[in-house]
Amino acid sequence: MASWLPETLFEIVGQGPAPSKDYYQLLVTRSQVIFRWWKISLRSEHRSAKPGEAKDTHEEFLENSHLQVQIALIFGARVLDYVFNLCEGKFDFLERLSDNLLLSIISYLDLEDIARLSQTSRRFAKSPSSSLLADFLASYFTEELEAITRDPLFPPQLYPLLRELPVTAVHVGRAVGEDSSLLL
Repeated sequence: MASWLPETLFEIVGQGPAPSKDYYQLLVTRSQVIFRWWKISLRSEHRSAKPGEAKDTHEEFLENSHLQVQIALIFGARVLDYVFNLCEGKFDFLERLSDNLLLSIISYLDLEDIARLSQTSRRFAKSPSSSLLADFLASYFTEELEAITRDPLFPPQLYPLLRELPVTAVHVGRAVGEDSSLLL
């Protein structure tokens, strides 16, 4: 099932924690975890330091606690957890879908299910006004949506998104401007 995945599953670059100026790259492919580093220093004893690279298979990485600690220190625990999941074959397929395909799938969901999806998906959690979700909700903006937003059980995390929807002034006035019962 994972054969349609690209060769590079994840890549991140960054600088080591202060006071270090060292530069790091973490690359996860279908079969390997590759960790690269470049020493950056004004001290003469470190100027001749060559870049380094450590390559582990996914299975080796899961056993390599030294590399795991380095990744956690440089990139954080969330990145380490994500790399663990990739190495264990737990791919985040939702994140890899094209916008058009994802919109087609979302169109079959109820608004409450879309709200749950926005809570659980990193793709939607990046910004409360994720353009993908905002574009979809703008097309969904109907009388039904107005009725749903009046419901006291309406997920409050969607209110900021509703404020930023690219809809006409008529819809905005009717949905959020003229009705003081909405808690936007």
